[in-house]
Amino acid sequence: MFGIRIVRQNNEGLVETLGKYKRSVAPGMHFYLPGFQKIRTVGLAMTPLALPNYSVITKDNADVSASLTLNYHVTNSVKFQYENTDSVESMAQLVRGHLRDIIGRMDLNQALGSTAKINQELATAIGDLTDTYGINVDRTNIDELTPSTAIQSAMDKQLTADRERVAAIAKAEGEAKSIELTTKAKNDALMATATAQAMATKTRADAEKYRIDTVNSSLETATPEFFENQSISAFSDLANSPANVVVVPTDHISDLGQIPAIGAALRTGLKTPEVPLPKPKK
Repeated sequence: MFGIRIVRQNNEGLVETLGKYKRSVAPGMHFYLPGFQKIRTVGLAMTPLALPNYSVITKDNADVSASLTLNYHVTNSVKFQYENTDSVESMAQLVRGHLRDIIGRMDLNQALGSTAKINQELATAIGDLTDTYGINVDRTNIDELTPSTAIQSAMDKQLTADRERVAAIAKAEGEAKSIELTTKAKNDALMATATAQAMATKTRADAEKYRIDTVNSSLETATPEFFENQSISAFSDLANSPANVVVVPTDHISDLGQIPAIGAALRTGLKTPEVPLPKPKK
């Protein structure tokens, strides 16, 4: 009412005369003619804006709910105030349209894992277009991309199936490894046993060969008296045995008469055959 208006820091004043824009004024105290003039203020500070969740369709026809936050500031207060009915809403619609276009060229899995790429492409796409509204978008950030309930249920089932498949593969590989190790251990044990038996057989064979070689060497140097002594020992052992049949080489039959102990040893003895006396002649 006194024709004084104070424009605060980080704002710009727009002086209107009879409803028409006249000039812009900087922050500070300004005078105007009440009833004929009016000073509007436009904030130039960075302002956050949260866009509500809205539906986006991906390349593979999956319904995704997108939530977006952006920061903007006014670069041209005249355009912002006079050339658009609602510059902020126009800018928000532009951002949503480009976001739908970017996500619409991606598959669901690609979109869910590429939020940083989407933010970069969105910032590039709207970089100069918002100047029409006297606004500059300083930063965009996708808060979340949420698939529909049906898609989330299908993804959970697929994730569960994948985990079960991985677990089954891991279990099968573990069992196969266990069988491999068990088989190897058994084979190693069999090889060790066979090697030990072969070594034992070789040792016994070497011992037997040594014994035979020793005996043969001794026999080569033995005297006839040695063999006669062995024969007497053999007959003595035979005399102590329960055998009643004796097989003797023909060239030693004549020696039986020289060993009268054999008949006693055999318990039957050697009987002298009775020779019939000649009958006297009549």
